[in-house]
Amino acid sequence: MSFLDLVNAHLKEPEYLHVILNPLPVYGIALGMLALAVAIVSRSRAAQVTALLLVFLSAFSAWPVKVYGERAYDSIESKSDEAGYAWLDAHAQRATRFIWVFYVAAAVAAAALLVPWKYPKTALPLSCATLVISGVALGFGCWIAYAGGQIRHGEFRFGKPSEKLGDYERLMQP
Repeated sequence: MSFLDLVNAHLKEPEYLHVILNPLPVYGIALGMLALAVAIVSRSRAAQVTALLLVFLSAFSAWPVKVYGERAYDSIESKSDEAGYAWLDAHAQRATRFIWVFYVAAAVAAAALLVPWKYPKTALPLSCATLVISGVALGFGCWIAYAGGQIRHGEFRFGKPSEKLGDYERLMQP
């Protein structure tokens, strides 16, 4: 099997895509917040636009991360021990319940990018609002990722998740 065949095979696996993409919302938002804070302090609109774009793309990337995570759930469940399954269920519950925070962060960042073209005085308040909601999204992202890291890494497990076991399946039922 050639290297390209191997890469292609991995890119068809939702578990692999989830693992590849899952750092984007957390690390991207953190870097975007840092850039945005510097841009706000320096009062550089060009720097704000760059930072807002980074926040928007990072927050929006939570959507494909969630999609591939849902597609990978059954496969990872079958490979997990009892404690790993409990953390998988908690990870999925957290992501399902709080994905909206990332969408709000992306929407506020998009507004902060677009609205100031028509109303320039909104640039600073919208950038500050983006910074705040991005901080909230980053907090939820870290909390979701913490549970995700426990699934396959028993060496990182300390205690049990606070979520009720099995609630993810109940959340997914219509």
